[in-house]
Amino acid sequence: MAVLEVESLTKHFALKRGFFDKMLGRHPASLIKAVDDVSFSVEAGEILGVAGESGCGKSTTCYLISKLLEPTSGSIRFMGHDISGLHADGLRQYRKNVQLIFQDPYESLNPRYRVFDQVAEGPRALRLWREADVERRTLETLARVGLEPRDYRDRYPHQMSGGERQRVGIACALVMEPKLVIADEPLSMLDVSIRAGILDLIRKLARELDFSCIYVSHDLSILSNISERLLIMYLGRIAEMGPTERIISAPKHPYAQALINAVPTPDPRYRRPLPRIKGDVAKPIDPPPGCRFAPRCPDVREHCRSDPPPALLCGPGGHCAACHLLTDEVHLPAETA
Repeated sequence: MAVLEVESLTKHFALKRGFFDKMLGRHPASLIKAVDDVSFSVEAGEILGVAGESGCGKSTTCYLISKLLEPTSGSIRFMGHDISGLHADGLRQYRKNVQLIFQDPYESLNPRYRVFDQVAEGPRALRLWREADVERRTLETLARVGLEPRDYRDRYPHQMSGGERQRVGIACALVMEPKLVIADEPLSMLDVSIRAGILDLIRKLARELDFSCIYVSHDLSILSNISERLLIMYLGRIAEMGPTERIISAPKHPYAQALINAVPTPDPRYRRPLPRIKGDVAKPIDPPPGCRFAPRCPDVREHCRSDPPPALLCGPGGHCAACHLLTDEVHLPAETA
């Protein structure tokens, strides 16, 4: 059963025009198309990896799912129920079941709160349990994430290392026993030496506590180790989606191929060819009507610049990619015949 179903999710931000533009009637208001027609699902107990360059819409998608932002259009269904009209008790229950692990443990924790109060704040704010139960569950969760309650419950964030702070952030998300955890690049602010420990912790807790997870990262080497399915975004749209192992070994979209080719290989004798794409990621302000990757694609064709590519099934396990090149390949044998 799907825990989360996202259908045609879209989030546009309007840019305000300058004073003189308004006076002279120039330059109609532009739109930042941060997320544009995104659809996917997350199964029970699954870890879905989300990858892409900075600015591709990964974090905005997470904030829409967690209801920190409201979508421009599209639907989000959690456990079979549309979340668009949630109020009061329904919204409180949703907050309990969908939790975020934030990217920066330096900013996500309140510097005035001790560790115990940081973790207990969520259940207290949502009025989930009696205070005695809040205390018991908080201490149990601290122990579960590897922080001895006697040593850490009265510490402040500045008295801990980055890895310890991130463990507190994980405890804040898990204390309410959510069904879906959204981890928004939880390792990007941590030293390389402690990343493996946090990654193993998330994977272990997902298995023990039986929650689904959306794990966001720009590092495909991390996602290949933790996720079962992979979703690659580019400029607000899904470029490729499917089983992680299959995408890593046989990517179909030119952007996915470039991302995978850019992953460092720990072998000084191996010389991997440089990705053929050129230029920087385009801005999501009024993007072109066709394929978003067309300005950087080495194999671009004329209709790529005008027609949005459909998502085409290209392998088992729901492996699909949005690329006109695949459409042309599928139609080529029939035309030749």
